Amino acid sequence: MGKYKIKTLNGISETGLEKFGEKYEISETTASPDGIILRSASLHEMEFPQSLHCIARAGAGVNNIPTEKCTQQGIVVFNTPGANANAVKELAMAALFFSSRRIVEGINWVNNLSGNDIAKQVEKGKAQFIGPEIKGKKLGVIGLGAIGVMVANAAVNLEMEVYGYDPYISVDHAWGLSRAVKKASDLKKLFKHCDYITLHIPLTDETKGMLNKDAFAQMKNEVRIINLSRGELVNGDDIIAALNNGEVSGYVTDFPNEKLIGVPGIISIPHLGASTPESENNCAVMAVLQTKDFLENGNIKNSVNFPSCDMGVSVVKHRLTIAHKNIPKMLGQISAVLSEQDANIANMINRSRGDYAYTMVDLEEEITDENVRRINAIDGVLRVRVI
Repeated sequence: MGKYKIKTLNGISETGLEKFGEKYEISETTASPDGIILRSASLHEMEFPQSLHCIARAGAGVNNIPTEKCTQQGIVVFNTPGANANAVKELAMAALFFSSRRIVEGINWVNNLSGNDIAKQVEKGKAQFIGPEIKGKKLGVIGLGAIGVMVANAAVNLEMEVYGYDPYISVDHAWGLSRAVKKASDLKKLFKHCDYITLHIPLTDETKGMLNKDAFAQMKNEVRIINLSRGELVNGDDIIAALNNGEVSGYVTDFPNEKLIGVPGIISIPHLGASTPESENNCAVMAVLQTKDFLENGNIKNSVNFPSCDMGVSVVKHRLTIAHKNIPKMLGQISAVLSEQDANIANMINRSRGDYAYTMVDLEEEITDENVRRINAIDGVLRVRVI
């Protein structure tokens, strides 16, 4: 077998790419890649070649990837949850202070001073930038994944009273959450009590525009909001109106746009959430290792469109991987084709996720090309790969 071909989009950290090793060719221009690794480049207009088996996003969000289109073509999409968590947590802490103490406004004001009496001007004008301390205030954390848990715990250590909301929190993240964090049973309770609210959730059809005029009307007056997750989570027109009428005291976002720039009370950060060398390295390494394990062994970890599935390192003659719809009799049809060849199945695993599933089969002999075609022709099979 020749080398695996990897196409990179955006600048992927060399610390990660060097993990591929000699079995891989890495290029920005290859037309027939086995895998794609990217950061923020959009793939929505790209036609995917038949050679493409997987796409790895070196980061958490995948709204730049057409995941449904990929799923229908049997292309596995990975992300790297948690790899940039510390970087985002640190920016969230900075955003808390920025929103409260009017630091950015004060710096901008100082930079526009002139004359020979700067010290006097500073002492005379500093009162306009008075802002409250965060100690003892209530912080609402919406979303308790890797980042949300770290933000909540850090806020507890800063002596804030922290409320957390996440009806889908995982067992691992629940174990890592400080016992001092209070569980908010619903968003209304969190909105009612919190002086600060920070978002750490993905953008979906359900979460798009979740902070809007109706949500602001339920919040504590002069609440401060931090959004380092996705810009579309907050309705732009409604946040501006809420700032103008005093419902919201400040809004810090990592997603500037034409509507928000220059609006009093809004601090727009140029998407710096994961912009640290440590984060970029961590995300790249994680994306590369997941891609390698999938291409070489068929294992899936941290996919957003197919179930996690792991049979370890492939040591048999052939390993067969099948991406398919989660429908009845699928395993029986696959097994029937293999049994007609008298193929000895050394190991087999099947996992499902919603409407889709993934099956791995270890065979102690070679599978014929004809039987690969027959499995591919089964109704509901999306892609068959022989490793």
